[in-house]
Amino acid sequence: MMDRPSDGRLALLLLLGHMITALEVPLDLPQPPTITHQSPKEYIVDPRENIVIHCEAKGKPHPSFSWTRNGTHFDIDKDPKVTMKPHSGTLVIDISGGEKADAYEAVYQCTAHNQLGSALSNHIIIRQSRSPLWSKEKFSPIVAQEGQSLVLHCRPPAGLPPPIVFWMDNNFQRLPQSRRVSQGLNGDLYFSNVLLEDSRSNYICYARFPHTQTIQQKQPIAVHVIDLDSLNDTMADYFNDTDLFSDKPVDERAPVFLVPSGSLSSQMVLRGEVLELECIADGLPTPAVSWTKLSGEIPGRRASLMNFNKTLRISDVSEADAGEYRCAAGNRLGSVHHTITVSVRAAPYWISAPRNLVLAPLETGVITCRARGHPKPHIRWSMNGLPIEDAPKDPSRKVEDDSIIFSEVQKGSSAVYQCNASNQHGYLLANAFVNVLAEPPRVLTAPNKVYQVIENRPALLECLFFGSPVPAVTWFKDSRSGMLEGDPYVFHKNGTLEIHVSQAVNGGKYTCVARNNLGISENHVYLEVKEPTRILRPPEYRVVQRNRDVLFECKVKHDPSLIPSTSWLKDGGELPDDDRFRAHLDSLTIRGVTESDAGTYTCVTNTSLDQDSASARLTVVGQPDAPTDLELTDPGARSVQLTWTPGHEHNSATKKFLIQYEDGLHQSGVWLNLTEVPGTKTTAHLKLSPYAHYSFRVLALNGVGYSRPSIPSRQYRTNPAAPDDNPSEVKGHGTEHNNLVITWKPLTGLQANGPGLQYTVLWRQQGVEKDWTSVSVANVSKFVVSGTPTFVPYEVMVRAQNAYGPGPEPAAVIGHSGEDFPSAAPGLVAVVVLNSTLAEVHWEHVPARSVRGRLQGYKVHYRRERSLHRHNSHHGEQRSESFGPNRTRGKLPDLHPFSVYSLHVTAFNSRGEGPASTTQRYETPEGVPGVPSFFRVSASDLDSLTLEWAPPHERNGRLTGYTLRYQTVNSSHDVGLLDEMDLLSNQSSVTLHNLHHSTRYKFYFSAKTQQGSGPALTEEAVTILHRAMVSPQVDIATQGWFIGLMSAIALLILILLIVCFIKRNKGGKYPVKEKEDAHGDPEIQPMKEDDITFGEYR
Repeated sequence: MMDRPSDGRLALLLLLGHMITALEVPLDLPQPPTITHQSPKEYIVDPRENIVIHCEAKGKPHPSFSWTRNGTHFDIDKDPKVTMKPHSGTLVIDISGGEKADAYEAVYQCTAHNQLGSALSNHIIIRQSRSPLWSKEKFSPIVAQEGQSLVLHCRPPAGLPPPIVFWMDNNFQRLPQSRRVSQGLNGDLYFSNVLLEDSRSNYICYARFPHTQTIQQKQPIAVHVIDLDSLNDTMADYFNDTDLFSDKPVDERAPVFLVPSGSLSSQMVLRGEVLELECIADGLPTPAVSWTKLSGEIPGRRASLMNFNKTLRISDVSEADAGEYRCAAGNRLGSVHHTITVSVRAAPYWISAPRNLVLAPLETGVITCRARGHPKPHIRWSMNGLPIEDAPKDPSRKVEDDSIIFSEVQKGSSAVYQCNASNQHGYLLANAFVNVLAEPPRVLTAPNKVYQVIENRPALLECLFFGSPVPAVTWFKDSRSGMLEGDPYVFHKNGTLEIHVSQAVNGGKYTCVARNNLGISENHVYLEVKEPTRILRPPEYRVVQRNRDVLFECKVKHDPSLIPSTSWLKDGGELPDDDRFRAHLDSLTIRGVTESDAGTYTCVTNTSLDQDSASARLTVVGQPDAPTDLELTDPGARSVQLTWTPGHEHNSATKKFLIQYEDGLHQSGVWLNLTEVPGTKTTAHLKLSPYAHYSFRVLALNGVGYSRPSIPSRQYRTNPAAPDDNPSEVKGHGTEHNNLVITWKPLTGLQANGPGLQYTVLWRQQGVEKDWTSVSVANVSKFVVSGTPTFVPYEVMVRAQNAYGPGPEPAAVIGHSGEDFPSAAPGLVAVVVLNSTLAEVHWEHVPARSVRGRLQGYKVHYRRERSLHRHNSHHGEQRSESFGPNRTRGKLPDLHPFSVYSLHVTAFNSRGEGPASTTQRYETPEGVPGVPSFFRVSASDLDSLTLEWAPPHERNGRLTGYTLRYQTVNSSHDVGLLDEMDLLSNQSSVTLHNLHHSTRYKFYFSAKTQQGSGPALTEEAVTILHRAMVSPQVDIATQGWFIGLMSAIALLILILLIVCFIKRNKGGKYPVKEKEDAHGDPEIQPMKEDDITFGEYR
């Protein structure tokens, strides 16, 4: 919600209009009186307080005041209770001494006059407020037959102003009203039809008189509503007080209007007042009332339906609201209509009220008085309170209907003229003076005034002036090099300079000059153009779960010279007084939001010149409330209808409902999911199983989560029946070579459909046996058939049955009896060595009859027996590789080079492996060696380095030698050319000569066989700078010369400490003490001679 530019423009126009109408004669100049304040035309006074009738006026000389009462002069000096305030015309009537206020009820008018004219106030009608007592009445009880209509009359006493009426009981509780029972505009209580519950003995009408704040009550009215059966029993008690009722009950009936009567009526209303139209109907069932306008549309913004649609209220009535309005009341037996013709009249209202006129001698001017009304108002002119026709003649004045024209006025023509516009509904009275003056210009705006305006908005620079004749005003900017004219400037008649769209270049010093034939006057003002205040990052729409925190941002940009203030609103009002709301400089935080926090939050940032605002909606969501009112309908043998009432959704639409059940017979206390339905439905047709005790509950799911479960429904029980299903997952397999294990997934208690659940297990050897072998079991999920042949196919079935019969015919599944270990080994096993780490094994399939089961594959078992190198003969661990049943070859990876391996092959099924094939042996060729065992620099000199190493642990063949590569490395890690040298296999060290001194070298060292070089080790070393550093490894702390030097230094320090200690004990002075004694510092406290510590500094 951003500020609209038109809002600022509208405010500016209102200000400009005020400035134009507010130009007045300065009070230091002669002028006729002007009424500035007066009491209202209709003035109702409180009899308990003094009466104050206001009349204030201004003029030069200051006016004197007089009053008329009921059209004749009111001599206030003759009434000691009446005083007039000093320098004022306001009357104060003191009635504190017991005088009655009604003695001063009259029509008063005030006159303010000086030597230039007289101004008159309105006719002020003084009336005393009245709150008369209710007449004493005693009401007999009212007996009404159930269903009849009834009207309880209020008829409050006439008060001034009229009282406000309402109905309550004797406990001051308002009586409930509805479409059936309501209060009319006249205060009566209308019942469209009565019910037994309407019986009460304390229907009381109250009248509240707003002026005196008093409440009066009518005597209670008792109402007894009886039905036809009890009417004869009570008729004797009320025979003398009521009419006889018919002997039939009250039937339903079509509507009939209680108010208004007939089918047509009319109503007159004055323009600007409130129109209230009312229709109240009798009927059973209670009628519904609606409104239409036959001659147009009912105004949407000004119209409202009240009193359960029985009252149509239109505020601020205009002529367009006249016409025919129809109210209709209907129920299922019919309808009735009433047409109300509304006429709009108008008391006089101004089109152009007369305004003061200031003229210079010999100038011309006009005073205009234009008003409208219905009927058309009559215009009457007066001068200084006298009818214009009785006023002194003035040749410069001419009256023409609603205008007075002045030509070539003279100084003596100053006067106050009154215009009275009246019709039968009221009057308007206005004063306007003619003031003849000859005055040089004067600028009334304060000098050097600074105006501040927001960029791109209009600026108004005032130059309020006065002069007679009316001065001409011109404007200049800054250096006054030229008069301002044309775009972007607009010059108003009151002297104001307007700049439609202010820019930074428009800032500066402005000068206004006012001239007439009597002189000249000028004034300086200043304009500052400021940057607009803008919300750069407004708050954004938020959807937040309950008890979470939410943050609204409000980043603001403003002119640096303006101080902004930011406030937050909720739904247009102040934030709740709650510590959970934290308003910061550019944000609002709400901690632990609740549903009551939902609404529209507005960030408002203000400066002294402008404001900006932005709004965002906060929606608080939560898990839905649990559904309620679960009801079971349409019961069937295996179905039931479930309906429910959804709970509150908490601002997040329900996605679905989850229906759960509990089987109190089989799984009491366990709730299982049954079905789901869309969130738009509130009913579900549930399919059930026999022999169960169902209870149901419903959970609702929205975007936040599931609700709590509903209260369970009543229990619904289904009757037993034969099983509908057989066990699932039926399988046949063997665990031994001579058995068949039949397994299945049992039925649940809910699937059993009845008591006495059993399983009939059936089997036969496929293609061999025609008859089924069967057995009945209960409470188990497998059965073992013994003595079967090894791995032959069987047909297997499992059928459920209970006390009410068997289940459906099951389908047969094929299973096999148990397997035995394969009896044959793969033949023709051969090995092909592919490289130093990979070999391939070949074999032939075993005969199918030897598998004795389902062949699952072949396994190759192999192990490294030894290395072919004499230095490494350790044995490796056993390893194996598995291959599929259709394979006759396979590869063995990750072998060790230069080694001897052995292997054998087996076939396997689910029972295990068969016998092994003949063992095969094979050798792997040489490979590249591993890394050397170690490599290091053992000695360093100015131009040489000595290197040492050991052979690799994994030689992978016969070593043929070593390769050494090296290069220089500088401080920036740049490397030099790479040198390489070959070394013999029996070497273990080498010394490199002719190297650069104080240089870092990087070495790469690897072993090699006939297959090539293996991975390299790296090392870095630096040649030394001086010969003294040849042995950098020597620890200086272990050298004799260093130990002797340290011992001599320690001995010297010990001797010095002993000397100082001896001299201190003898009172000897040391240098610091000599300086202390020389200066005689009083802060130094000497120690006793027997004190063994030094003096103390504090």
